[in-house]
Amino acid sequence: MSGTRTEAVGRALRRAWGRDTCDPHDLPDWEPGNPARGQCGVTALIVRELLGGELVLGEVFVGAEKVGHHYWNRLPDGRDVDFTADQFRPEERVTGGLVQEVPTGGPLRCREQYELLRARVLAQLAAHP
Repeated sequence: MSGTRTEAVGRALRRAWGRDTCDPHDLPDWEPGNPARGQCGVTALIVRELLGGELVLGEVFVGAEKVGHHYWNRLPDGRDVDFTADQFRPEERVTGGLVQEVPTGGPLRCREQYELLRARVLAQLAAHP
């Protein structure tokens, strides 16, 4: 997998994230200073579509309390890529990591956010190949 293609996808994602692409569950915590917050699910689906590989799901904990889930990607060459890893606060830690089935036809949850982010990312990649 070309590092250049992976980097281009990462740049396009960072330009494309917004409040309107955030998972509604995470909207209270989303802010322009932390644009990756709440973007992991839709981002991981788009990365898989563009770069291949697998969708990975972990759990997010604060202390002993499970507070959420987190998605990232395992590329075809075996490398894990997590473009939204910097969304987490110091007290939040991601554990586990099980490969997930990819939903056929796109996600059921956050469908609008996925479609909006996907369109923005594809436009960014077309404008900045």
